[in-house]
Amino acid sequence: MDIARRWFGKLRLKEKHKPSSKKESTPTGKEGSKSPLNEEIPSAATKQKVEAAKQYIEKHYKEQMRSLQERKERRNMLEKKLADSEVSEEEQNNILKYLERKETEYMRLQRHKMGADDFEPLTVIGKGAFGEVRICREKSTGNIYAMKKLKKSEMLRRGQVEHVKAERNLLAEVDSNCIVKLYCSFQDEEYLYLIMEYLPGGDMMTLLMRKDTLTEDEARFYVGETVLAIESIHKHNYVHRDIKPDNLLLDRNGHMKLSDFGLCKPLDCSNINEKDFSVGNNYSGALQSDGRPAKPKRTQQEQLQHWQRNRRMLAYSTVGTPDYIAPEVLLKRGYGMECDWWSLGAIMYEMLVGYPPFYSEEPLSTCRKVIMAFSLTCAIVLGCNCLVTSK
Repeated sequence: MDIARRWFGKLRLKEKHKPSSKKESTPTGKEGSKSPLNEEIPSAATKQKVEAAKQYIEKHYKEQMRSLQERKERRNMLEKKLADSEVSEEEQNNILKYLERKETEYMRLQRHKMGADDFEPLTVIGKGAFGEVRICREKSTGNIYAMKKLKKSEMLRRGQVEHVKAERNLLAEVDSNCIVKLYCSFQDEEYLYLIMEYLPGGDMMTLLMRKDTLTEDEARFYVGETVLAIESIHKHNYVHRDIKPDNLLLDRNGHMKLSDFGLCKPLDCSNINEKDFSVGNNYSGALQSDGRPAKPKRTQQEQLQHWQRNRRMLAYSTVGTPDYIAPEVLLKRGYGMECDWWSLGAIMYEMLVGYPPFYSEEPLSTCRKVIMAFSLTCAIVLGCNCLVTSK
């Protein structure tokens, strides 16, 4: 290091005292004036890439230093415990060498880049719009997993990239025993792979088809576990939007776990007020000629502000299964996390009665029944409010 410093010092000194052989000239041929700089100013995209690379490198080395510090602390703690115990010095060295070897193997596994070749594909258990789910076996350990294989070109063509990102982020963020676990994810040029927990107990739809109805105790047990699952994703500001018996899976011990987060959506709930979802506050007290409540009149500026305020807090897409879809989803007036609780109520009804509450042979007829029930409920609530106000 000292040799390199002396060498650079001599180089700077030579450059400083070196006489200039040629005079600087401008493109027009005039001597004595400096030539304009030909360096291009970096674009905003380049600056963003540089900043992202800088943050990535800083984060990487911070994690490396933190990991090294934690390893040193663990080693010191272990040496103190071995010194306090009645163990010979030779046995202490053997224990330390064994643990060092185990930690080295673990770190090597962490650096290993997973790929589709590490898994042996088995039976296909489900197919979707742009992918499939199949059982697979990890070649190194023999463990069984569920591999979700998604075709990238179809995801781009159907505009489902954000949904897939939201699903992956939710599975990575939420640590709950009531939802399916994500072990790892990787990709190649054509497919995206999600390696998830395999649940051999089937789904709630199969259970209902086999038993027709459940007892109150059974329904209470499964609904309670589903409530915990929904609450765990709501705490992270995600709405599932597709709660149905097909997505409630059973593990080998009969416990319920929520799956299929392809339609989930992250919501910004930091500024949501109760009036955003209250029926009484969404309508004025006046009624139209047909008896329906009249919408409050807003100016164009107020409508724009309302949309800008709610576009990140509410969802507007009509998604879900008609038998379990919430009315606010169908009305396209904006909805939040409450739509998942409506779906759970419909599932609980089906568990006890044997069919969904608004079932019809035609999906459009089912949607009409849902909206009609919602309209009647609004009329009853508004009627009760009018009676209380008059008294």
